[in-house]
Amino acid sequence: MEDSSMRRRRRRRRRRRSSSCVWRQARFGLVQRVTGRSKKNRNIESVEALGAAAASNSPTMSESLVVCDVDEDLVKKLKEFRFRKETNNAAIVMKIDKDKQLVILEEEHEDISPDDLKDELPERQPRFIVYSYKYQHDDGRVSYPLCFIFSSPVGCRPEQQMMYAGSKNKLVHTVQLSKVFEIRNTEDLTEEWLREKLGFFG
Repeated sequence: MEDSSMRRRRRRRRRRRSSSCVWRQARFGLVQRVTGRSKKNRNIESVEALGAAAASNSPTMSESLVVCDVDEDLVKKLKEFRFRKETNNAAIVMKIDKDKQLVILEEEHEDISPDDLKDELPERQPRFIVYSYKYQHDDGRVSYPLCFIFSSPVGCRPEQQMMYAGSKNKLVHTVQLSKVFEIRNTEDLTEEWLREKLGFFG
């Protein structure tokens, strides 16, 4: 028969094993939690790295823009328009042929005011305009500036907007104009607006 001292030693061993088991379980749970956080962190880092790589390999805005050529007949007409002798207001309205990816002539207007010109422009489609304007300065001088106006209304289809925006600089370079303006609403094209813009050129 076991004496009392042996029973006490056996109970102490059982308590030590129980405590050791609890400690191992707690330690294992802690390791699991720490490991889970580290995996999560690694996943976040991987996603960030992939995002950075995608950004570095993605095309720039300029690379994604379509630059359309200018129709040869239109180039000739623009050169003639640039050196016209008439003193009345006149406009050449141009559009892009999407299928040919070509800037072409749409309409010509003689003796047309800015307010009348805006009525000729579509409200939901971009257009390029070269406008010869009889400009009477405040000091009495009269000049005939040639203006390039990019009508880019809000609400245009994005792909159409991108095509016009990408082709604008090439067309401006072809026409060789320095007075370049843009409107986002056709209603903005008024004589007052144009005079204000031209006022910056003296």
